[in-house]
Amino acid sequence: MYRILKIAFTLILFLAFLAGQSQNAPVKIALIKYNGGGDWYADPTALPNLITFCNEQLKTNINSEPATVEVGSIDIFNYPFVHITGHGNIIFSESEKANLRTYLEAGGFLHIDDNYGLDKYIRREMKKVFPELDFVELPYSHPIYHQKFDFDNGLPKIHEHDNKPPQGFGLIWKDRLVCFYSYESDISDGWEDPAVHNDPWEVRQKALQMGANLISFVFNQ
Repeated sequence: MYRILKIAFTLILFLAFLAGQSQNAPVKIALIKYNGGGDWYADPTALPNLITFCNEQLKTNINSEPATVEVGSIDIFNYPFVHITGHGNIIFSESEKANLRTYLEAGGFLHIDDNYGLDKYIRREMKKVFPELDFVELPYSHPIYHQKFDFDNGLPKIHEHDNKPPQGFGLIWKDRLVCFYSYESDISDGWEDPAVHNDPWEVRQKALQMGANLISFVFNQ
């Protein structure tokens, strides 16, 4: 039964994509709402700004308003790209971890951005989703760093946390990158409005360019 459901969800994602392409309808991406007390809503202007940048620079057709979707909702299968951020605790229930795994196995993609303080919680919860997998650091040669924009040294450093270098980790399931975890970079803060984080223009551009690479990688793989 599980195999049948996974195949059905894969077909739904594929047919929805084809329908959107044929009608020139915007694709939607989504922010993940989770339980546990962490601030899943931490960067409200981040995804809208990233979408605007991608539509301008990549000529994508993404709906300007990102959705909000719960981890355990069947609606997650409407979005080819979902994003998790926050500073604190995150907890997946049994049904949520099963739903997220099915979504990722069926062709979905998860980007996790540690705002600061999320690391130990998200690693614990993603281990529940894929017990057989570990996060691996992606080499700088990985295609995710070389889409429209080249990042020869990997993730850009947007905000200082613990004076550690930025790292990009991935979960690879059956030779496919299903989850990218940006750690000690805080790129989604760099997507936010200048009034929220008064970063230099050059820093914001690097954050948006790396975000665009994520979108490009997902939409073209």
